[in-house]
Amino acid sequence: MAVQVEIWTDINCPFCYLGKRRFEEALSDFPHRDAVEVVHRSFELDPTLDPGHSDAVIPHIAEKYGISEAQAAANERGIGAQAEAMGLDYRIDGRDFGNSFDMHRLLHFALAQGRQETLLDGLYAANFSDERPLFGDSERLVQVAVAAGFDESEVRAVLADPDAYADAVRADEAEAARLGARGVPFFVIDRKYGVSGAQPPEVFTQALEQAWSDHTPEIQVLGDSDDTCGPEGCAVQR
Repeated sequence: MAVQVEIWTDINCPFCYLGKRRFEEALSDFPHRDAVEVVHRSFELDPTLDPGHSDAVIPHIAEKYGISEAQAAANERGIGAQAEAMGLDYRIDGRDFGNSFDMHRLLHFALAQGRQETLLDGLYAANFSDERPLFGDSERLVQVAVAAGFDESEVRAVLADPDAYADAVRADEAEAARLGARGVPFFVIDRKYGVSGAQPPEVFTQALEQAWSDHTPEIQVLGDSDDTCGPEGCAVQR
């Protein structure tokens, strides 16, 4: 039986970007990784933003947390250092943010094709390592999806239909609220164990091991006897 890992994320979220890599490090060393099913779920950090919204990240962080832009930039450099330590590109200046609903719809489209991970990686790369803005422009999303190997006409059809996969996104968000997720990344393993935030790989390893142990519990031997037979024969009765 597979261990299911559901990961609630948003493309705007730098810690989702880091958390994905840390989880992948843990999963790569997990001896039963081929029996782990990973599904990415939708979570919008700010669903109130206009669909065409795009603005610079650093001034936004400064305003949101009541700090200076210099402090916001220093915070970004700290996150960038963490990303670099994991081999991830992380652009400090010039990055934008915006409404991610269409991105989540496309991720459900990709999930239906069994290629969700490919598109998610493409969106993260476009947001955190590419100089071009990502948000507020459907043509940019088309470019990213096509570069990830998806059919252009199918991608355009999803973006042109505001109802396509919208219910799936809303269902994910409602489920996150039901599970008590107030922020992302949020990892749920077998609907039994939760891990909040971009934790170190060893935390994910522990959670995976515990979930696997639940699938394959050790047998409690209630009694011991010499009256057994094995490859070398049976016990001699005396």
